[in-house]
Amino acid sequence: MEGTATPPIRSPRAREIVAAARELLEREGPAGLSMRRVADRLGIRAPSLYKHVRDKGELEAALISEAFEEAAERFEATDSLAALGAAYRAFALEHPHLYRLMLQGRLPRERLVPGAEQRAAAPVVAAVGGDPDRARAVFAFAHGMVILELDDRFPPGADLAAAWARGLSAFAP
Repeated sequence: MEGTATPPIRSPRAREIVAAARELLEREGPAGLSMRRVADRLGIRAPSLYKHVRDKGELEAALISEAFEEAAERFEATDSLAALGAAYRAFALEHPHLYRLMLQGRLPRERLVPGAEQRAAAPVVAAVGGDPDRARAVFAFAHGMVILELDDRFPPGADLAAAWARGLSAFAP
């Protein structure tokens, strides 16, 4: 049912399913995230999952929504663009598979918890003086830096802290 709104997953069993999926994703990457593997992790049969989560897309949307909320909490605790950049980088490096799920491919906005993406973006917009275009540029810079770091594309000995500082300073209001 692509394209239909997904309500937040709230039942205790649904939350267990999302938690098990996150654990598998974090530990094994996208290959470990299947409905069958989630069911096995919970000790139930895969068809039982569908009573609580419509399909894998809904499960992924729940993971992405929770990740946006988690990132937002970190971002909201920052007091400068530099601190925000550090929080963004730390989140991505601590949760590389979740980060990739959040930011690779088309974002299923219609299936996310309403407001989750906007909450994560709000501290970025605020950190650049309320300019949404500058915020998008900061996001593009930060995402590019993180992906290059996750993919081990920087040369050995590259001073990534200096690159982050230089890049973020270009966006300061």
